[in-house]
Amino acid sequence: MRICIVYDCLFPHTVGGAERWYRNLAGRLAAGGHEVTYLTLRQWEQGAEPDAPDGVRVLAVGPRMRLYTSSGRRRILPPVVFGLGVLAHLLRRGRAYDVVHTASFPYFSLLAVGAVRPLARFAVVVDWHEVWSAGYWREYLGAVGGSAGRAVQLLCARIPQRAFCFSHLHAQRLREEGLRGEVSVLEGQYAESLATPTVQEVQPIVVFAGRLIPEKRALLAVAAFAAASQRIPGLRGELYGQGPEHGAVLAAIAERGLTGALSAPGFVPASTLDTALRNAMCMLSTSRREGYGMIVVEAAARGTPSIVVAGEDNAATELIVEAVNGTIATSAEASVVADAIVRVHDAGVELRCSTARWFAGNSARLSMDASLERVLEVYTA
Repeated sequence: MRICIVYDCLFPHTVGGAERWYRNLAGRLAAGGHEVTYLTLRQWEQGAEPDAPDGVRVLAVGPRMRLYTSSGRRRILPPVVFGLGVLAHLLRRGRAYDVVHTASFPYFSLLAVGAVRPLARFAVVVDWHEVWSAGYWREYLGAVGGSAGRAVQLLCARIPQRAFCFSHLHAQRLREEGLRGEVSVLEGQYAESLATPTVQEVQPIVVFAGRLIPEKRALLAVAAFAAASQRIPGLRGELYGQGPEHGAVLAAIAERGLTGALSAPGFVPASTLDTALRNAMCMLSTSRREGYGMIVVEAAARGTPSIVVAGEDNAATELIVEAVNGTIATSAEASVVADAIVRVHDAGVELRCSTARWFAGNSARLSMDASLERVLEVYTA
């Protein structure tokens, strides 16, 4: 088949869950003999070649642009430019594709795909990693901007499409938005080894990994670690990630007298994070908003239980079976998250054994191969 994947970012030039999903998807499709084109914004230096999956043609349909504001929120101009680039490309080349598979966000590219679909007659497949509530739109962009953003989201939901979500939370929201078409939930994004993890002895280490933006609430992680360290002798913490809150995180560590016990080294190689997760007592995610929660699966694949925080926008809670592969902090209060850290510590090695068994029993369902099989079914339907 002739498949066009549309996303404005490309891993590893930018790092995130969606970037990993599209790179893995493009690579697997190309390895399966399909003709794959990947439309994106340029993220590599002028004159250089993109780091593309084998067999995938990467086309930049827009210039290199700064995607985020200093506060870590998405800028509006790059999605508009990308949408215009996608529109121009599909008007010229749309008939060369059997399927156009795009992320819903940033929405302007999906609007471009929807506009050209009746002319080029390709099938439209859309990944809705998240569906934002009206309240969250207002919080993110204010009353006027939030209303406009919500209206665009509603318009995108009404484009004829086959839709994928990565959680039941967002699938239900998408149906409530009035989607025209079927919604399928893809539970698998994990592309690494599915072998049952070897259980290691517990070390009193808490690992946080994520982009340091307000939604990830790294400052809450610092406060919770400080409270838990009063109850767990020798507790250590490692906060991995880069972003606009990195300076504030370092300041909070120093102010609380945690230097030496809690580190925040910024972005690190994948091998460093792999070792950290294997050695950790638990993976702590204080994020308020997740469309899936890949880090929970990545931790479980190493026999490490996870802690996530309950919230109306956090789909990562769907991946936690209480006291089996981790625990859910019931609110975003530092003391409550600290209680969760203590629960995991007190559960000891048995929780690691239980986490390893959970991964072994669910790895096939959570694998990239399971999702790829479903994606191909939709392509050929």
